[in-house]
This record gives sequence, structure tokens and C-alpha cells, in this order.
Amino acid sequence: MTGRTGHHLWIHGGRSRDRRGALHALGAQAGLGMDARRVPVFDAHRRLCGPYTFGGSLLARLLPPALEHCSDAVARHGAEIRAAAPDFRDRVVARREPLDARLSAEERILVPAPRRSLRIANGIAEFVRDGGVALPVIAVDNVDEADGTDRELIATLMRRSDPGRLTIVVLSSKPPPEFFYGHDINTEISASASPEGSAAGYVASDGVLDDPRALAAYRALPEAERARMHDRRADELAATGRPSWTLGAIPYHREHGGDPRGAGVEALWAAHEHCMREGFLEAAADLGERGLRLAEPETRRWWELLQGTATAQAGLGRRDRARELYEEARRQSVDAEVHSAVAYGTAMLDARHPDPARRDLGRAQGWINQAIAISGLLPDRAVRAFKLGFDLNGKALIEMRGGHTDRSLALVEEAIELAESDLPPGRHPIHRMVLRANRAQLLGMLGRPVEALAEMDAAVAIDPAYPDHHLDRGNLLYRMGRPEAALADYEEAIALSPPLPEGYYNRAQLRVATGDLDGARADLDHVLELDPGYLDARINRAGLLVQLGLEEQARADVTAGLALDPGNPHLSCVLGQLEAAVGRHDEAMAAFDRAIAGAPGLASAWANRAVLRHETGDDEGAVADLTTAIELGEDAALYYNRAIALRDLGRREEAVDDLRRARDLDPHDPDVLKALSEA
Repeated sequence: MTGRTGHHLWIHGGRSRDRRGALHALGAQAGLGMDARRVPVFDAHRRLCGPYTFGGSLLARLLPPALEHCSDAVARHGAEIRAAAPDFRDRVVARREPLDARLSAEERILVPAPRRSLRIANGIAEFVRDGGVALPVIAVDNVDEADGTDRELIATLMRRSDPGRLTIVVLSSKPPPEFFYGHDINTEISASASPEGSAAGYVASDGVLDDPRALAAYRALPEAERARMHDRRADELAATGRPSWTLGAIPYHREHGGDPRGAGVEALWAAHEHCMREGFLEAAADLGERGLRLAEPETRRWWELLQGTATAQAGLGRRDRARELYEEARRQSVDAEVHSAVAYGTAMLDARHPDPARRDLGRAQGWINQAIAISGLLPDRAVRAFKLGFDLNGKALIEMRGGHTDRSLALVEEAIELAESDLPPGRHPIHRMVLRANRAQLLGMLGRPVEALAEMDAAVAIDPAYPDHHLDRGNLLYRMGRPEAALADYEEAIALSPPLPEGYYNRAQLRVATGDLDGARADLDHVLELDPGYLDARINRAGLLVQLGLEEQARADVTAGLALDPGNPHLSCVLGQLEAAVGRHDEAMAAFDRAIAGAPGLASAWANRAVLRHETGDDEGAVADLTTAIELGEDAALYYNRAIALRDLGRREEAVDDLRRARDLDPHDPDVLKALSEA
């Protein structure tokens, strides 16, 4: 390894001290650009500070000088800094505080999507780049024990950092997972003999010390002595006042201390609740499962842990485990509210399965009806109104997915009326916001955009700092033919959120429609920088690159997209255009055929296959394909192309009819006007 090769590094094997020694030994040879002994090594072990153990430590190093010299970058990335580095919340002010930050736990009903952590990771990567602090090398140890948030952050830093300016060195006891392959230097090392370790050292390391002798000494102690050591360590950490310890080390020590079923459960629940609120689902699931092993069944904490853990597991795609937890609650509890919530949760497992073929809407309907029946019998008026409204909203989702939009709207409106009549003023504002936004979506689907916009305005007014509703309102405004207002909402969503791929993607679509192809390409480039797996952005950029005459780059996008989704009809259509452009007619025809077979309603595939058929002398086939494309959606270009094919077949009267229709649709098209004058 010589010079500054532009590679990130992965060192694996042995113990932590061996890996760090290897880093120092390899530093000069690998060209790390600084004295390897001065390379900051961050420990990512989740037992220390839970989610973003590494991310928080990295920010702790960068923030003090950035606050002094580059406060604009801190303000720009305040949301992600506050999420990943809770120790700095009092020093980094949120630009716009969301509503749920001011509400009690029972009123915070929104669970952030799992992809929120990718937004945070991208924001931190941009802050590392723009924060004004030179840090040419970052080394991270114990990555195999890191929370998913840190693993995602490391991958994002590797992907978005120029290794010539910032080298990421990853250290772990295990070889790098497939996800990280492609970073070219992997060095395996062996463990060295260890000096005599101590039980006190093991506990003081918060259980992170990978010293077999220290672990053996710890295990040899009487259980009561181990518990006292854990309690002392938890007290020491709590005395520091650092919030990050409450997400990792303190819960660990409390669950192994002298009161695991009391203080242990409370510490685990507090960390679990924080992680649910932030959308750190992997950590929330782990903390919740640990808490459930200690909590007394049928207590309030047991139910709160179970419900949160089931929600987290479902969000991670572990639906079978979520179902097991709901079944356990059903067997253990005799509380009506618990049974109502369990029925609702089970219904959503069936209704929200990401694979439509595996959804069971009939079974979901049965469970949601049970939830509604129980909630309707709850004695407290306000509790009943909230729970019943929540369940009615869930049933509305099931009806919508079953194609019954009218029924879905009626259920949402019933829930809104219930909230307005039976909930105390000011209570459950997020519940009210969600209902108004859902009503807006349904009104839009039913072709009532003016009413939909009024409802979406009401939802945005409840929490103007919630970015997703600005996106939804922007989409509605765009469909209503108000691009400037839509653009304002897209840009507000981008400003409110950590880096938001959806915001740039929607803005790109708007820019294409308004003729700003260069701006659209820049937005799509940024979407794919933020999220290389964003398939729709890959599809749209491939098509846009064809329009811009950049066929080689378009082909690269098609290849990358088909690797994500083999046989994708939209990408197959673009591939057909690329093959046709270089005269590979058989390959182009096969690609168009695949696109049509996969998506018979894709008008562009029929239209492009028609062009190819016309060029290869099959005018009858071209007319047939264009007829199908026109049936899918009238367009002046389709009528014009069919007119040309009809003319070449000698069917001149039909050709003139098509040209006249093309002129009606686009009175200023010069090709249409010329063809009509010649006809």
C-alpha cells in the first residue's frame, strides 16, 4: 500500500487494541496523510450510547469548532445533529421545532419511517464536508457491534466522501459484510496474548472490553457483587448528565444491577421510547425485547414496551415477531384498551404488507372491526373518541386498498366528527392533523381537488414544520396546474427536513414539466447521491438523459436500475429507445416487448414500439400500437405519428382526421401544421 491511494480501509480480526495497533503500523504505508498515532479512533459499540454511538462522538469532535467558525452549517444541519448527538441539543437550536416535540408521549402517534435514518446520515455526511473542520482520516472501531444507524452512517460517509480528502478506516473483529465490499484494502490480523484483565475494568468499559481474562474475572464474581458494580457504574454515568449514556450504557448497567425489574425496566423503557420517537427502530426493537424479558406482565410498562416493540419489529419487516407479540398481549391481558390496540395492530400487519400479493384485506377487516367494537365500549368519552377515531382511520386504509374510496372517505369523516365533538379542545392535535391529511388524499383521489386543498391546508396549519405534508400539498398543487405554488411547497419540505430525496425527486418532475431539463437533471443527480437505490429517480434520469442526447449515461442508469429491478417495464422501454438509436432493432423490439408484457398500460412503450415498427416497414403494426397508446391517453404526437403511418398505408382520409385531432390538441405544433397543409 503506497501513497494516498484514494481507498477507504477495512481492518478486521483480533481484538480492539490489535486492530488499533495495526492502524498505526499501516498508517504511513497506506498514505493516511497524517501521523497515524493521531488518527481519531471512534468506538461504535452500541452498548456505549446506543444509536449513533459513533455519529454522536464524531459530531462531538466537530461541533465546538464548527459552532465558532461555521455556524451556518450547524444551523443548516441542526435537525440531524440534534437527532444523532443528544448531548448537544442545548447548543444546537432546531430551525423549526415540530409539534410532537411539545406533546406528551400518548399524543405522539407518528412513528418516523425507517428511511429517516438515511436522511440523518446524509445530513451528517454533508456537515462533515461543509462544517469547516479538516479531518482527513476517521477511524471507527467495533463496527460489527454498532447499531444500524451507525452502520448506515459509515456506509454513507464512504459513499459520499472523496477518499483523497477524507479516508474512512473501519475496524471490526469480523470481515466486512457484503454491503461494504468495494472499498479496496482489507487487512486481516490475529489476536495477541492479553495481559491479566480485571472484572472492574470490564464493568468500567460498559461491557465493551474484548478481553477474555477480564470477562472471565467478571463472571467469577458472585452475582450480588456484579450487581453492585453495575449499579455504581450506572450512578457514575447518570451523574454526568449526558443524555447519550441513557441510550446505551445506563440501561445495560441497570438491567444487570440490583433492581433489574424496577430500575432496569424503567431505564430500558426510557431509551426505547426515545428511539421510537426518533425512528431508530433497530435500537427500539432491541431495547424493547430486553425490557419485556424483565417487565411484569399486565403492568403499564409491560404493555408500553410490548406495543412499541411490536411497532418497531413491524417497521423493520419482522412481521411474524410483531404478530407473536400481539398474540402474547392477547393471552396475558384482560384490559379492553390493550385488546383494542392489539386488534388494530394485527389488522395493520395484514393491510400494510409491502407486497400487495401478501396482503389479506379480509382478515384485516375482521381484526379492525374487533378493534372498533371494543373501542366503542370504552367508558371514558375522550379516550373512546381518540381510540375509536384511530380505529376508524385504520379501517379507512383497508377500504381504500380494497378499492372502496367512497367508504374510506366516509370513515375518515366519521373520525373527524368524533374528534371535533368528543375530544377536549387542543387535545391530540397530531391525530387531528393525520385525519385532515387523509381526508385530503381521498378527496383528491375522488376528483375533488379544491376541497382536497382546503383539507391539506388545514393539516399543514396544525404543524407547519412537518415536511411530508408540504410534499403532499405540493403534489396536489402540481396536479391542479399550479406549478409555482407546488415548487414553494417542495422547497419548504426540503428546507424543513434533513436531506430529503423525495423533495428533490418531486421538484425534478415539476422542472421537467416546465421545461427546465438541466435543473431536473441536477435534482435527480442529487436524489441518487442521497439514495442510490431510489429506483424511480433512476428511471426518470435515464429517460431524461435520453432526451438530452446523453445515451451512454442513460444506458449506465438503465443497467444500474435493472440490477435493482430486473425486467422493470419503464427501464426496458428506455433500453428499447437506446437500442433503436444505434440500429439494434431486434434488441430494441425485444426490450419494448418486455416493457409491454410487464406494464400493458405503459403508453410510452406502445408509442416507441410503434416508431420502431414504422422505421422497419411494419406500418400496420405501428398503427395498431399507436391506437393502443391513444386509448391509454390522447396526445398530439401520437396522432401525428399515426397519421404518418396511415398516410404511408394509403389511408389518407384517416390520416387527415388524425392530423386535425393533433392540431386540436396542440394548435402550434409546426410539424402538424405543415403536414396538414401538405395534405
